[in-house]
Amino acid sequence: MKIVVLDDYQDEVRTLDCASLLAGDELTVYNDTVRDADELVRRLAGAEAVVLIRDRTTLDRALIERLPALRLVSCVCRPGSYVDIAACTEHGIAVADGGPGYSPATVEQTWALILSSMRKLGLEERQLRAGRWQTSLGIGCLAGRTLGIYGYGRLGKMVADIGPAFGMRVLVSGTGNSIAKAAADGYDTAPDKAALFREADVLSIHLRLNEATRGIVTLDDLLSMKRDALFVNPSRAELVAPGALVEALKQGRPGYAAVDVYEEEPVLGASHPLLAFDNAVCAPHLGFADRDSYERYFSITFGNIKAYAAGDTTNIVNPEACGRAR
Repeated sequence: MKIVVLDDYQDEVRTLDCASLLAGDELTVYNDTVRDADELVRRLAGAEAVVLIRDRTTLDRALIERLPALRLVSCVCRPGSYVDIAACTEHGIAVADGGPGYSPATVEQTWALILSSMRKLGLEERQLRAGRWQTSLGIGCLAGRTLGIYGYGRLGKMVADIGPAFGMRVLVSGTGNSIAKAAADGYDTAPDKAALFREADVLSIHLRLNEATRGIVTLDDLLSMKRDALFVNPSRAELVAPGALVEALKQGRPGYAAVDVYEEEPVLGASHPLLAFDNAVCAPHLGFADRDSYERYFSITFGNIKAYAAGDTTNIVNPEACGRAR
């Protein structure tokens, strides 16, 4: 089978142990992201299967209609709005579900952002490399401070559970029944979002992005935070209203930010405005990008390709597409 993997930024996919699952197949891997439809068509010409690493590339109807050889889209983690499943079904293209994208690595990345910010490690490392020594004090210790968790799903809970180890009080708010779950686990709950943003010394957001949560964090929410508070976003940039975090940092509330996600990725040429702030720690979306996680995710993704080739539609979300003539 001719297989194309898109957007492997680190050029690591072909080095994974699980890549042996595709021995005998024709594998092509691209390391950069392109938005031009004509270039994507060129890269995917003749491909029978394409591997999408989450939402790095969108497979919409217009693109699908230009890929007559394509038979399978195998997604790393769950297929989302970046795949037009209806169009795939109409054109006889199966879409494979790579499973939930929950990884301890995301939780560890969240705490890496928090600890780096509190100790100003990124800033001080840059100063040290420039020949300077101890140019600023860290924000302070985590002990005795309030850890705000906005969104108490699986990842939010895992982040919250680490807080008490640092001597932090955990305060939770969120959507759906997350507040009831947090209370049942013994954590304090905020009466509303406004109280969470006012009280938190460190506030980490762990919500899924959908139409209900898009832009759910507003400029007013951020400006209500303490002047020495830290806002952390390891989830999705679009959860914050456009431009709100940049404007809030300019106005001094919150005093610090740490992010792992951006509205348009990849961010190249230091083009994002947050990179101009010394009080912002900015990571290049590394939350799930580690070798252990990649082995786990791609084992499923590549396994779905082999299963499809053998006639197994267990993880195909649109089995009606299988066998449909194009």
